[in-house]
Amino acid sequence: MSLEAFREEVRTWLAENCPEEAKGPGEMIPIGSKRPISEPLLKWRHALGAKGWTVPLWPKEYGGGGLTLDELKVLSEEIKAIGARMPMGGMGTSMIGPTLLEYGTEEQKKRHIPPIAMGDIAWCQGYSEPGAGSDLASLRTRAEDKGDFFEINGQKIWTSGAQFADWMFALVRTDPDVPKHEGISFVLLDMHQPGVTIKPIRLIAGSSPFCETFFDNAVARKDDLVGQLNRGWTVGKRLLQHERSGQGGLGQGAAARPQMGPKGTLSEIAMKYVGADASGRIADASTRNDVVQMAMNARSFSLTQKRARDENSSGKTMGEATSIFKLYGSTLARDTADMRCKLMGSSGYGWEGEGFTDEELESTRTFLSSRAITIYGGTNEVQRNIIAKRVLGLPD
Repeated sequence: MSLEAFREEVRTWLAENCPEEAKGPGEMIPIGSKRPISEPLLKWRHALGAKGWTVPLWPKEYGGGGLTLDELKVLSEEIKAIGARMPMGGMGTSMIGPTLLEYGTEEQKKRHIPPIAMGDIAWCQGYSEPGAGSDLASLRTRAEDKGDFFEINGQKIWTSGAQFADWMFALVRTDPDVPKHEGISFVLLDMHQPGVTIKPIRLIAGSSPFCETFFDNAVARKDDLVGQLNRGWTVGKRLLQHERSGQGGLGQGAAARPQMGPKGTLSEIAMKYVGADASGRIADASTRNDVVQMAMNARSFSLTQKRARDENSSGKTMGEATSIFKLYGSTLARDTADMRCKLMGSSGYGWEGEGFTDEELESTRTFLSSRAITIYGGTNEVQRNIIAKRVLGLPD
């Protein structure tokens, strides 16, 4: 099929299937079984899933669209043209799905990937522990072999979205008597079972996706061991590359996703709060230079992301180089949030009260939550180490 014929097919299908409720600004359409969703949006989510367009590049045999990169571009353009909101996001499509496509057995792929594509299952990540953050290989959550299943005991922390998750992918200790990297396994487990306790963590920004997760004789099936027993570190590292690829804006179709956060460019914010001179420029020269520099940095990064996506003809996630994009992207996001509040002056640091607009209050919360951006997914320090060792080949 030619690209023009495919474009017509997409336009026709969208016109027939996309409800008005799914168009225009708003939250991403919910996925999983724990979040409420209206009937029209559920029907839209399932229609996309049945078409394979929630995960357009994934193989058709597992519920994907089997599209080429050129077809994906057409699909993204047409979805954007009608202002449709997409349901897919989160760890199912960006992290565990791609990992299962690489490391999963055929049975695991057929059992787990189609529900991800339909949006019926939401996933969370069981990696960090109170004593194992940046030094993740020091994790202590134990999985004991009980014949047909693993019995899991321990604790995970900063488990994003655990309160809404149906399943978790986790790194667990299956052999405590070998070097720490060699005794780790990668397992999948049902979050609806007894023995799993979830406690949300409230952060300084007011709300949080993060949780503590406790395991008391929880169960992971033996056929939900991904990769080899005690060799889960390799699988776990590859999943982190998928995660950092998404955080760094390298995921295919990333450019079509709506940008979250407060509305208005830095220039617009500066013109409103700092003011303009007679020529229509930002009045303060120093502020003007700061805004221009930030805009140049953002534009340069955006073009570099696009070039990396365009040069990645396979559509597969890059390797260690994802750390470059995660490092720069997270730093840029944090610094942009800082500058937005700075431009608003005292109005940019309000928490509540009639003296602040919704935009100003949102800016404050974005500023506070941005403190975590350079930490989750691997701290900036960890990313610099990876770049030094694995990208640049520098000695230890």
